[in-house]
Amino acid sequence: MIDIIAQINAINREVGNRPTADGEAVGVLLRRRYEAPIHDVWEALTDPDRMKRWFLPISGELRVGGDFQLEGNAGGRILRCEPPSLLKVTFGGESSLVELRLSPDGEEATTLELEHTVPLEMAGSGAGALYVGPGWDGALMALGLFVAGEVSDDPVAAANSPEGQEFCRQSVHAWVAAVEASGTADSAEIAAATEVSLAQFAPDVGSPVEKKGNA
Repeated sequence: MIDIIAQINAINREVGNRPTADGEAVGVLLRRRYEAPIHDVWEALTDPDRMKRWFLPISGELRVGGDFQLEGNAGGRILRCEPPSLLKVTFGGESSLVELRLSPDGEEATTLELEHTVPLEMAGSGAGALYVGPGWDGALMALGLFVAGEVSDDPVAAANSPEGQEFCRQSVHAWVAAVEASGTADSAEIAAATEVSLAQFAPDVGSPVEKKGNA
């Protein structure tokens, strides 16, 4: 059994607007500490044989300038790779950027930051965080379980299980709080994005009206 509340609280979430050379972008920033050395976390994030055991199978030219594809998910291009501290890729489109930053926390722990930015016109507002944030929450949780030695036979099935969806349901509401705190979206934008996010990430346990009292 997953301690859902502990897993939700293990992630720090921020939403904000970012100036870029091409205009304004909306960014989500996730931060989590792992009880594992930085090289172990880096290999879990970048080694294809390890990735498929907690996340998804990956294929492509896994080098700077090469393209990659996650099975059943997004693909992109590797822009920067500086082991064991920095990985930057496009994700699902040239203007959708994901950057992973790792730093040691002593000899046996690692802090991971994941930042995903997209142009404001693509996100619409800070409420766009609700379309990606819960998915990244699930990935960071799965990574944490993996480096702690809790390996799932089928990571996709685990994510779609009732327990996995309940984690996502609570994650959606954690991201709602982050968006509200950021002041980057109005209440109508947040409400509309919440409905879509629950349908995407927690279709069997979230909305309508939180499946009549599951809030």
